[in-house]
Amino acid sequence: MSEFSFKADRPVNSYGRSDIFFIISVLLLWGLGIFTLYVCTPYTAERLFGDRYYFVTRQLVWSGVGFALMVFFAVVKISVIQKILPFIVMGTLLLCLLAFIPGIGSNRKGASRWIYIAGLFTLQPSEFAKFAVVLFLANLFQKQRREGRKDFYYPLAGLFVFVAIIFLQRDFSTGVFIFLVGCMMFFVCGARMTWFLPLLMLALPAIALMVSIEPYRLNRVIAFLHPEEFAMTSGYQEMASKRAITAGGFWGNGVGEGLIEVFKIPELHADYIFAGWADSMGLFGVTAYFALLLFFAWRGTLISLNCGNAFAAYAAFGCVCMLFMQSLLNCAVVCGAAPTTGMPLPFFSSGGSSLVVSFCMSGFVINASHAPPDDEGGGMSVLGI
Repeated sequence: MSEFSFKADRPVNSYGRSDIFFIISVLLLWGLGIFTLYVCTPYTAERLFGDRYYFVTRQLVWSGVGFALMVFFAVVKISVIQKILPFIVMGTLLLCLLAFIPGIGSNRKGASRWIYIAGLFTLQPSEFAKFAVVLFLANLFQKQRREGRKDFYYPLAGLFVFVAIIFLQRDFSTGVFIFLVGCMMFFVCGARMTWFLPLLMLALPAIALMVSIEPYRLNRVIAFLHPEEFAMTSGYQEMASKRAITAGGFWGNGVGEGLIEVFKIPELHADYIFAGWADSMGLFGVTAYFALLLFFAWRGTLISLNCGNAFAAYAAFGCVCMLFMQSLLNCAVVCGAAPTTGMPLPFFSSGGSSLVVSFCMSGFVINASHAPPDDEGGGMSVLGI
């Protein structure tokens, strides 16, 4: 540990230093998430569990696990992570398949997205698949760079395997999201735009077909297009979150019983927690959140651009892209700018799987900021942007 120091704006040829500003952004996002749960969920927690701070307590417990894994991925050598990568990928695939086994998998509303661990808690394997896919693709891209070729069929086949399993779990939005982030990694790793055209021509009809064959997906799209007509059914959450955001005004309603509109939002502690933040902190708080999120993305992107290790650079870009784009997507859903997806808000939404994976990805980005160069490195030339 003594060889690591903490300093921002690391030159390309100066390694062994972590980006302290990125670390601060991660801690601030986590802290704001805990604060939001503390402010907005006591009513829901007491009604459901008889404990006003149930969600806060559970989030703090999972935070301990997440911090430990963040430190692990931040300090372990990149070469070691690559050596254990097959176990990470195969373990994640196994977790995804366990969701289909009765007695282990938890079937909720027709979806097999969760597994029971020792009968004490549940995990959502698709969340861990986000990190595994990023590492898997980055490793293949590094190998191809070393060999001087650009054969994207093997990475694409691996991406399709993960996405297909997640689709079978009926977690459509997560599968599409992972596929899109994977495509972004293909692009920055040198794939030509013309390579995406046939894939796009196949993907769009397939997505439209998968939406149309499932009534609940089609209802979500229709409710998004005509929310007023479904204000008491499938569009209720969207309308309730809009009212909460509007009620926040500029400075917000603060802490306490003044958050009347927040109490009317089902699953507030999960996918719609951003509505609670907007109601309590107002436009000022919303602006502060997006400023912090942009700062997080900026520092993380700089790390990936300046990293001299090809695997670390590719994976760091994927991790930052995954967290940043998921945050924007969740906020768009809460604000009514996108159909309901069921995607949690990183560091904010209550849920152990999402929080732990967010910490793991952040830890890897920290590792990339002090990773030594490899033969395929070379600063900004690593990424094809």
